[in-house]
Amino acid sequence: MSQWLNGVIERAQGVDDWLSPIRQQALAQLSQQSWPGRRTEAWRYTSLHPIADAQWAQSEPADAAVSTEQRQALSIEGLETIDIWFVDGQLQTDISQITLPSGLTMQSFAQADDQARAAAAQVFTQVKPPKHLFGLVNDVLANNGVIIDVAADAAVNTPVRIINLCSDGVESHNRVLVRLGERAQACVIEHGAGDGASLNTAYAEYQLGRDAKLEHYRFALHAKQAIHVGGCHFNMGESSRLNSTLVGYGSQLSRIDVDIQHTEQHAFAKFNNIYLLAEGEHFDLHSSIEHIVPNGTTEENARGIVGDNAKAVFNGRIHIHRDAQKTLAELNNRNLLLSRRGQINTKPELEIYADDVQCAHGATVAEIDDEALYYMLSRGIERSQALVMLNFGFIQELVDQMPNAALREWLQPKLQQRFAGMEVA
Repeated sequence: MSQWLNGVIERAQGVDDWLSPIRQQALAQLSQQSWPGRRTEAWRYTSLHPIADAQWAQSEPADAAVSTEQRQALSIEGLETIDIWFVDGQLQTDISQITLPSGLTMQSFAQADDQARAAAAQVFTQVKPPKHLFGLVNDVLANNGVIIDVAADAAVNTPVRIINLCSDGVESHNRVLVRLGERAQACVIEHGAGDGASLNTAYAEYQLGRDAKLEHYRFALHAKQAIHVGGCHFNMGESSRLNSTLVGYGSQLSRIDVDIQHTEQHAFAKFNNIYLLAEGEHFDLHSSIEHIVPNGTTEENARGIVGDNAKAVFNGRIHIHRDAQKTLAELNNRNLLLSRRGQINTKPELEIYADDVQCAHGATVAEIDDEALYYMLSRGIERSQALVMLNFGFIQELVDQMPNAALREWLQPKLQQRFAGMEVA
């Protein structure tokens, strides 16, 4: 076991709140975990050396604050949102002072009343599988979090945005719990940022009731020296619908785990993900789709652009259980290497135990099309602009599929700026 993980277990002994009984179960599981190495399948291509023996400062509420510059930098023009700010894991928003739409309730872990605690008990560690090492770390240490509850038949049109800022030299942990009642509709945006040498775990669990509809985004925009490990986990109710988009940047170490569980019939899940790695960065995306019951549908599309000496890992798994007849599932991963020194380890998987299903999967790895680049250069387009256009064209389809037009407009120039700094070797 690593020095850092030993320290986590020691610190977890001092966490005492209303979630402690559940945390103790997670702590017991965490104490039995071994530190992942190259022989650990889930971490074969991602080294945890930057974490193993590292030490970071522990954030305190008084240390964290949101500056005017940070608010401006992370604003989304043209989109009205209900913003919840975390800085270094510390909740900075006084939720009690926010006027919420009808049918939407939000409370912090610290201020949760009996009703919020009851809602949290149905979600906290109940959706996220216990297999995730850093998920267990978050279980025992994330004493700052928010509980979001959407009442049955409520349609919340204003997106809820969870902003997670990470500062240089700080370790932080935060949690989001979301429950949608029957026929409820909502949009949740998880927005992470920070490029200093820091460690952050951020996990979110979503429970979708019957006929509920969730529009979900995760912008994992941590970069440079940041270490970010987190996950999004969804439990699909009967005839529920999920439309989720993940956009991730590479950093010193970035790892996202996504789990979607079809536990009731006729649910539909669409999961699009885009990852963009500049020189020397690392990004690891593991997704697991569990079709446990019949008549479920999943569409997953992942597209990555990998810069010079950067390393991307994609492991997508769709598991069709024996009773999950009439399942429709498709998984595709496409990658574009900007350099012969870039690397992508891709592993799309189908594990099928039912015989009446329609499933497909595939993966491709390609380089910039020299003919297309030459054509654009011959038409007088500057090389830098031509590369931005070719890069954006590779992921344009997934950007266009984002349901929210304001988010598309906000994201496109950010991606173009990102591409401009990703040199082709």
